[in-house]
Amino acid sequence: MRLAGNTAERNSATRTDQPSLLAGTLFDAEGNRMTPSYAVKKGTRYRYYVSRPLITQDQRESSTALRIPAGEIEHLVTSRVRQWLLDPGSIYQSTRLPDPSAQRRVIARAGEIGKSWTELPGTRQHAFLTTLIDRIDVGPDRIHIQLRPTRLAALLDVAATPPPSAADDETHIVSEPITLRRTVRAITMLIEGTDPFATAKPDARLVKLLIKARRFNATLVGSDGEPFAALAKRQGVSPSYFTRLVRLSYLAPDITEAILDGRRSI
Repeated sequence: MRLAGNTAERNSATRTDQPSLLAGTLFDAEGNRMTPSYAVKKGTRYRYYVSRPLITQDQRESSTALRIPAGEIEHLVTSRVRQWLLDPGSIYQSTRLPDPSAQRRVIARAGEIGKSWTELPGTRQHAFLTTLIDRIDVGPDRIHIQLRPTRLAALLDVAATPPPSAADDETHIVSEPITLRRTVRAITMLIEGTDPFATAKPDARLVKLLIKARRFNATLVGSDGEPFAALAKRQGVSPSYFTRLVRLSYLAPDITEAILDGRRSI
């Protein structure tokens, strides 16, 4: 089923306009707000977050200004927020609700949102992040994400009374390492490390061969003893190629699964 749907899934994919998930929350090391911007190169639109001085002042006066690819920092921030949502201990330490049942519901709902994040519409992701995140400071080697845990219960549709000592302006900071690299016009960001939510990309060539091997196998099974040479001719390939490729259809299930998951390539 996965092999049969591979081509259809690629062909049905459509490009959608992405909202600037972090608009209004990003600040550089000098405290300058970073504004969504874009550039068009060879017909392709590239999104960025740019320090205000690069927009409002002479670029030569902005030696510390940042220009960061929007997709990269949005992915980094959402990945870190998802890690926080999926960590029951962190949610408990950050919220400390007086009602144990409400606390359990918040932890459970936070985990559900963390797991299903990629399925949420872009507008829902934007609303969630802008409500939960107070600000994001991009430092020389780390980004610091200031969260407002007291708003989490309302975001998750859980009726809960905050602890008596809690105030809406209380923040919880989570961080992630980055590397800044100077270019001619500004400082850009290089993200390093392993993304816990990264999805391996299957080897397209090998998947295509597996699909063809399954087709050859179906021809072989329904041939009623027809010679290999005749079967190969019907498929428009040489007998030796037909024979070699049919063998791929008999790979062990775990090997086939690893290929489809991108954990094994040619």
